[in-house]
Amino acid sequence: MTNNQILRRIRYTFDYNDAKMIAIFASADFKVELEQLHHWLRKEEDPKYVNLTDQQCATFLNGFINEKRGKKDGPAPVPEKRLNNNLVLRKLKIALNLTDVDMLNILEKADLRIGKSELSAFFRKPGHKHYRACKDQFLRNFLQGVQITYRDESPYFKPQEKSE
Repeated sequence: MTNNQILRRIRYTFDYNDAKMIAIFASADFKVELEQLHHWLRKEEDPKYVNLTDQQCATFLNGFINEKRGKKDGPAPVPEKRLNNNLVLRKLKIALNLTDVDMLNILEKADLRIGKSELSAFFRKPGHKHYRACKDQFLRNFLQGVQITYRDESPYFKPQEKSE
């Protein structure tokens, strides 16, 4: 998955508007202009599309953690220069304050069933013998489950009726 897809998925799932997205970046000490945000949110085919770098995505995820859990005292965490799916998964787990059981339930909503030991392998250090790299499809399924959990089942979310 691209960083831009992750950004779009989180924006949609939590129904964040432009101002909220800019505020999330700002909570991680990163100033974003509205036009820049719109370029990141565009589809890949759009000529005005701009790639969101790993560091910018890590900054957004740090801001998302601040948004959901509150800002910690002391210096802000330094965003990673290289981001992989395992780190994205870890940051989402932290932001949403999820336990292993919560994550397994979210994955089940996306029709993906794995064991607790398989899940914990994603959070191990890369040198560990049971470490497992998180593939795009797994992260996509997890984000789909998050969407089902936090948007589709939310009492505040009312799907618009289709007009015929």
